[in-house]
Amino acid sequence: MKPIVQFRYLEYAGAELFTVICLPSDKGRFPTMIYRSPYVDAEELLSEEEVCEQRLSHYAAWVEHGYAVVFQHCRGRGKSSGDCVPYIYEREDGLFLQDWIRTQPFYNGELYLYGGSYTSSVHFVTAPFAPDIRGAILEVQDCERYNCNYRNGFYKMGLHGEWYVKMYKHKSKLKKSYTTDSYRMLPLSEFSKTVLGESAEDFDEILRHPDRNDPFWQTRYGGGEAHDAIKHANIPILLVTGFYDIYAGGVFDMWHGLDDQTRAQSALAVHPFEHGGKGTDQPIFFENGVLKEKFDLYPVRWADSVRGKCEPPFARGKVTYYKLFDNKWCCDDFYDAGQTKKLVLGKGSVTYKYNPYAPASFQGGLSTNLGGNAWQNQPNARYDVISLYTEPFSEDTFVKGKIKAKLTVQSDCEDTCFYLRLSLCKEGGDYGLRDDINQISNFDAAYRPGDTLEMDFSFDEHAFVVQNGEKLRIDISSSAYPHYVPHTNQRGLFAEQTTARISTNTVILDRSFLELPIGVSSASISEK
Repeated sequence: MKPIVQFRYLEYAGAELFTVICLPSDKGRFPTMIYRSPYVDAEELLSEEEVCEQRLSHYAAWVEHGYAVVFQHCRGRGKSSGDCVPYIYEREDGLFLQDWIRTQPFYNGELYLYGGSYTSSVHFVTAPFAPDIRGAILEVQDCERYNCNYRNGFYKMGLHGEWYVKMYKHKSKLKKSYTTDSYRMLPLSEFSKTVLGESAEDFDEILRHPDRNDPFWQTRYGGGEAHDAIKHANIPILLVTGFYDIYAGGVFDMWHGLDDQTRAQSALAVHPFEHGGKGTDQPIFFENGVLKEKFDLYPVRWADSVRGKCEPPFARGKVTYYKLFDNKWCCDDFYDAGQTKKLVLGKGSVTYKYNPYAPASFQGGLSTNLGGNAWQNQPNARYDVISLYTEPFSEDTFVKGKIKAKLTVQSDCEDTCFYLRLSLCKEGGDYGLRDDINQISNFDAAYRPGDTLEMDFSFDEHAFVVQNGEKLRIDISSSAYPHYVPHTNQRGLFAEQTTARISTNTVILDRSFLELPIGVSSASISEK
C-alpha cells in the first residue's frame, strides 16, 4: 500500500494552522503521532505539495511502521497565520489539534506526543493528558518555565533572551532594535518597549519575577500550565537530554520528580553532547555517543514497545547514560552517590574587582545556556577571573551526580554575585564541565558590606571519569556574559536597577571547597 500525504488549513481562534497528515495508506485506522513546531519558516516559501513531500520523507520510518503522523506549523510560523508569542497560544492550539484528530477517519483511539526542545513544550502545556494519549517521546526540554529563563535569579540571556526576541511576532514585527548588548540596558524593564517597539506583557512579567518560589510561575505567563506536567501522567514517557544540553538539570529534576507509577513505565536517556545531540561542535567527540546511531530508530521503537510490539530501546524505570572518558553507555538509577570527595580550594584568600559595565565571558554555555561545550579560555585570562587547580588525582575517579561547592566570601557592596565554572584538564585544553551562579541576597537579604558569608553552589548532574594524574580547574568570577545578565552590585529587583557600581569581592579559599559525588562503577550496556 502506498503512503498518503495531505494538508489542511485548520481554522481556530483567528488563525489558519497549516497541518500535514502522513498516513500509511488511504484505508484503515492508525496510532497517531502528533508533532507541532515553530521552526518551519523555510517551509513558508515552498508550495503545500512540496512541504507534504518533505514531511512524508522525514517521517517515513513512522509511516512504514504503521503510524499516522500529524505535523502542524505553530501559530504565526511557516504557513500558519496569526501572531507567534512564545508559549502563549500553545495549549489551546494543541488541544484543538488533538480534538480534530479524534474526528478523523484514520484515528484508532491512540495518540502519542513527540517533540524536542520547544516542540516538547507545546505538549507539556496540554497536560493533564487525555486518556487516549498512550505515550510520549519528549526530548531536550523540561516542563518548568523558570528553568528556561533563570538560574538562581539570574536571567539567562544566553538561552532565552535572544531566542525570545527572534520568536516574538515573527511575521508582524520584522524589525527589532536588538543586539546582544540590549540586555545590558538599565533599567532592563524598558527592554521590550525599546527592542520590540511595544510592551510584551508576558516578557515584562518574567523580568519582574526572578524568584523560583514566586506564585507567578504558576500563572500562564510563568508557564503554570506545564508545571509538573508529567509528574502523574501514568503513561510511558521517554525523556532525552545530553550532559551538555541546556535543560540537562531540569530534565533530571523531572525524572526524579515522577511518581512511582509513571517512572516505572518511563525511561531517561542521556547522551554526552549538546542540545542538538550530534557533538560536531564540541571539543571532544565521544565514540558511539550519538543517540540516533547507537540506538537506531529509538523513537519508533519506544512507541512500538508501548504497543507491546517489541522491547523498549531503553530500560524502563532506569537512566541510560554515557559515561564520559570511560566511553561507555551505562544503565542504573542514577541517584547521587553515597560517597563524596572534598577538595579545599586553597590557602589564604583572593580579592578582585568586578565591574558590571565590563563583564567577563566564558566559552560554551555547558548545561545552563546555549553553546554546549568548548575549550576554555586561558587561566586567569582577566583581572576578574581567578583560576585555581586541584592537586593531580592519584587514581581514576568516577564523578557521578551533582557536584556541589561552598564559597566563603566578602564584598564591599550590599549585594553582588559569584560565578563558578569547573573544567577538567586534558591534553588538548581545559574541558568545561559545569557552571553555577548565585548572589549574596539569596543567602542574606540584609547583608552588610564587609561581613563574611557562606554561599552554596550546586551543579547539574554529570557522569565522567577524572583519570589518574589529571586535575580539575575552578574559575571564580562575578559575571559570565553573555550567558547571564550582569549583576549591578545593587540590592533589589535586577530589572529595575538604573545604575551599577564596581564591587571588591573576596573569596576565602581555605574555607571554600568542592564536593564531588563519587560513583560506583556500573556495567556497561554491552556487558549486560
